[in-house]
Amino acid sequence: QVQLVESGGGLVQPGGSLRLSCAASGSIFSINVMGWYRQAPGKERELVAAINSGGTINYAASVKGRLTISRDNAKNTVYLQMNSLKPEDTAVYYCNAGLRGGWRGDYWGQGTQVTVSS
Repeated sequence: QVQLVESGGGLVQPGGSLRLSCAASGSIFSINVMGWYRQAPGKERELVAAINSGGTINYAASVKGRLTISRDNAKNTVYLQMNSLKPEDTAVYYCNAGLRGGWRGDYWGQGTQVTVSS
């Protein structure tokens, strides 16, 4: 089992920045992929960015060049640095982790709200 706890969401103006953090606990040595998904009202949950244990990264096309994922294995933490935020980035952001291959794991955090608005 893996437990995930997110932090760092909030309200920011368009063009602003936020950094999300997700700390993992439990069976951390078995984790392969960690990533971030988001879900806006009335929409399906979608991949934002994910990074596997080999360091390979997968970004959604809509966030490339603005959002950066990183992983600190010593701290069992994954980060999402979000720059040049747009109103369409408004969503609940969920941390995700998986023990197997692929970009979507079985474990989810509780979610953190990100609102981009003036």
